Formats: sequence, C-alpha cells, structure tokens
Amino acid sequence: MEIDFDKMQGLVPAVIQDAGTGELLMVGFMNRQALDMTLHNGFVTFYSRTRQTLWTKGETSGNRLQVVAAFADCDRDTVLLRVRVLGEGKVCHTGTRSCFMQELPLGTALVGQETDGQERAER
Repeated sequence: MEIDFDKMQGLVPAVIQDAGTGELLMVGFMNRQALDMTLHNGFVTFYSRTRQTLWTKGETSGNRLQVVAAFADCDRDTVLLRVRVLGEGKVCHTGTRSCFMQELPLGTALVGQETDGQERAER
C-alpha cells in the first residue's frame, strides 16, 4: 500500500491511539522516512516540522510508543497507529498521558473569531 505524502508537502498526520483502551493520545506528523522507520523498528518516529528532523517518541523521556497495529485512512493520507505505551505513560510533553486534555466549550465561538461575517464585538 502506498501512502499519499503529496497532499501536505511530504507529510501525513499520524494519529496515536492506545491499543488497550482506545484513548486518543496525540497527533504528530510523519514524512516517508519517519513512517518507514516506525513500521520497520516498531516504535513511533515523527518528523519535527520546527526542527526539520526525525525524532523517536520517548528517546529521552523513556515514554516510548510501541506499535501494535498500523492503518491508513480511506484516502491514504493519514495514518492511525495503535500503540502500547511504555515507561511512565506520560505521552504529552506537558507531562500528561494524553495531549487532548483541554476541552473546548460547545455552542460558543472562539475569542476573536468572526461569526457569520460579523465581529464578536458587534453582537
């Protein structure tokens, strides 16, 4: 199977999910080399867009992500990696298990966001 790296200038989003609980842990980006390394060695490797280099999750913290299963979406432009979390289980760089800890309020607009072409201040 071929992954479509062209839609995002050589990158694809990689969704990381705990294989045991189904919890969504994080999202990162992979280029072809990062995905190849991940599938080959069994540990999640990302491409850092800011540093423009590969990095294997947990190489300094010990909180590694061992791949249990890998999937491509229907468009082949996003990957889902089901993982076993090794180490203390702190996947997020903030020290929490998941990067998705900040709930957004439903039924409201984000501060400073335009709604129906009108500024919030005009309401």
